[in-house]
Amino acid sequence: MVTAKVWTLARQPKGEPTRDDFACKEEVLPLCEDGDVIVEAVCLSVDPYMRFKLCSISLNATMMGEQIARVIESKNSEWPVGSHMLVYVGWRTHTYLSYTDLRDTDKSVQQLPDLGTLPKSLGLGILGMPGNTAYLAFLEVMHPKPGETVVVNAAAGAVGSIVVQLAKLAGCKVVAFAGSDEKVAWLKEVGINHAFNYKTVKVGDTLAQVAPENINIYFDNVGGKFTSEVLPHMATHGRMLVCGVISSYNDDMMSSAVISPLSEYMVMRKELIIKGFVIYSWKHRWESSFRQMKKWVDEGKIQYHETVVQGFSNMPYAFIGLFRGANTGKVVVVP
Repeated sequence: MVTAKVWTLARQPKGEPTRDDFACKEEVLPLCEDGDVIVEAVCLSVDPYMRFKLCSISLNATMMGEQIARVIESKNSEWPVGSHMLVYVGWRTHTYLSYTDLRDTDKSVQQLPDLGTLPKSLGLGILGMPGNTAYLAFLEVMHPKPGETVVVNAAAGAVGSIVVQLAKLAGCKVVAFAGSDEKVAWLKEVGINHAFNYKTVKVGDTLAQVAPENINIYFDNVGGKFTSEVLPHMATHGRMLVCGVISSYNDDMMSSAVISPLSEYMVMRKELIIKGFVIYSWKHRWESSFRQMKKWVDEGKIQYHETVVQGFSNMPYAFIGLFRGANTGKVVVVP
């Protein structure tokens, strides 16, 4: 018998999540039957979008999320013991996957791509969903051109840290904002010269100084007040991509009382193009974006940084840390 540890939602968070919003339980898994497998988590992902998702899951439900798992028992020839998969089963140490589960689109089971000598955890980061998000949203949707000015917030996060490097590779002038001096220092290490701590500078004044030619592309992971400070500095016909709104995730996103600071007048006057982006609408392009991203990582053209949290018991703390700026790059939890 295999016993799994499982984090569930104990209560709906009010504002920023706390440890008491989650409960850890044990679950005895059934014996492996024909066509089925049992997998063990190798590393698990926590992501800001999960906070918004909490509004739509029921109490005592397993916390959602992707993990890299290793097959430890198998009666399925397609998944031999020792093989690795990417699977969307949430905050669990072990999972029973039936033949039907292995084909369930909600669980999104797929073989972990060959990462060579690179850490398997990169399949949750730069060579996984965040990397695909950065590549497809920035290169395929925004179509950057050499010489354009690009502004990125949350620029040391899982997605932003990749976008700034893609912008640099595309020959753009990059202006990056992050939430600590340490993150700014890392951004400068990877070649982003115009990097600033938004907590210690005035965003609008900074943009006026370093981007007087105005902004062609604004890659927004934050929303809220930050966006209201950026819009006056956009170029006519500038492009804005909304990839995340982490400033609002701890609000009641389902409430009609949530008011956006987006200035419709500014959008109209500057004739801005605004695009929303949801990565799961682009799954048909993941394989090609993975190949290119891995090539750039192997060649050293794109650097990565992981914040690794040890211990399955620390899943809630890793998640909460996302909203306190505790991470640089992708956060992964190793059980």
